[in-house]
Amino acid sequence: MISKLIIKITYIIAFFGVFQVSGQEIKFSGNPDTSFENARNLAFNQHRKQAQDTLLYILTKYPDYNEIRSFLATTYSWDSEYKKARKEFAYILEKDAKNKSTWTAAIKNELWADMPFAALEMTAIALKIFPDDSEILYLKATAQESTNNPIDALNTVELILDKNPEDQKAKDFKVNLNVKARHNTIGINSAIDLYSSVFDPMQYHTLKYGRQTKYGSIIGKVNFNRRFQENGLQYEVDLYPKISKGFYAYLNIGLSNSFLFPDVRYGAELYKSLPKSFEVSLGFRTLKYTTTTTIYTGSVGWYTGNSYWSFRPYITPGGAGTSSSGTLSYRKYRSDADNYLGLSLGIGFSPETNQFNFSGNEASILNLKSQKFNVGYYFTTSNKQNAWGTQFAVTHQEIIFDPGNYFWIYSLNLSWELKFK
Repeated sequence: MISKLIIKITYIIAFFGVFQVSGQEIKFSGNPDTSFENARNLAFNQHRKQAQDTLLYILTKYPDYNEIRSFLATTYSWDSEYKKARKEFAYILEKDAKNKSTWTAAIKNELWADMPFAALEMTAIALKIFPDDSEILYLKATAQESTNNPIDALNTVELILDKNPEDQKAKDFKVNLNVKARHNTIGINSAIDLYSSVFDPMQYHTLKYGRQTKYGSIIGKVNFNRRFQENGLQYEVDLYPKISKGFYAYLNIGLSNSFLFPDVRYGAELYKSLPKSFEVSLGFRTLKYTTTTTIYTGSVGWYTGNSYWSFRPYITPGGAGTSSSGTLSYRKYRSDADNYLGLSLGIGFSPETNQFNFSGNEASILNLKSQKFNVGYYFTTSNKQNAWGTQFAVTHQEIIFDPGNYFWIYSLNLSWELKFK
């Protein structure tokens, strides 16, 4: 209560101490330094509009008081009014091109405005005035990273470290850039299902290679399964093409000549980012055995802090009616997207996650009752080059040929990925 009163009094002093009214004209007549200090206090106490009014009136008498104009521009950046900020920074730099603090603030404004190419052009000009300046080089590397040029950004960071090898900020940035510059990934995934009755253990193995491109990522996979005392191979390709900012797709196709897999599987899904850190998707998966089954799916995801929640339903129409299942997932991230604890709870049977040869028994299989709980932990080595993962799941599932009776399935999954340039 007292702090709010102090803020109000500060604003009253700033308003009446700074301006005098003569007819219809408002003229600044106070001490610009005192008024500037009052405006700063207002800005730092969430009263930026009042602070901006004060700063603008001071500038009517002292238009070349660069520190005031620069602070005004900075408050515009805070409020995402990047065009207004750009105009004020340009005014200062036109009159004083050697004002380094204004250059750095102006470049940051372009980065915050998601204008990395403009920021990159500004760093080129600034570095002619301030050669090898570490702060501007850092901003240049940030702009290069934002334009999807991690290799160029790495070279720029190396210039900073050549000058100051102990620059911790640059060292941390280098580690992050090294991760982004590794566009290639190879990985192995192995899993085993242990059944409490009926079936022998089933094995699932995947060898994959992925590459990140400016158009999105592409992943090729070879899947090997050993089930029902038989071996089988499947060849798959996943594509994640970028369509626009916050809008991308998932495309998949898989082929096999083994009864352990669909002869052909394919699918597509569109993902869209929404305000308030939400993401939604909608798509389908099609599995072709002797008959063809199409599963309609989608998702609703929500990022909150270091946590991520998602729900994915599966809707499978069939001759005997429509089957439905769903999975609720939660992730708690640590340092980045490759380090997290994951939990999921699933209800219902879906042929998307349970690929069996239905052999004409789609109706009975799709309506199986099933409940599943999964916990996984994923982590990387210190240089972020190797990524490891482990999952453990327990499933309570109705027996296909004995409705009303259930068995337990205990699943263990291990994965490893190596990222390289």
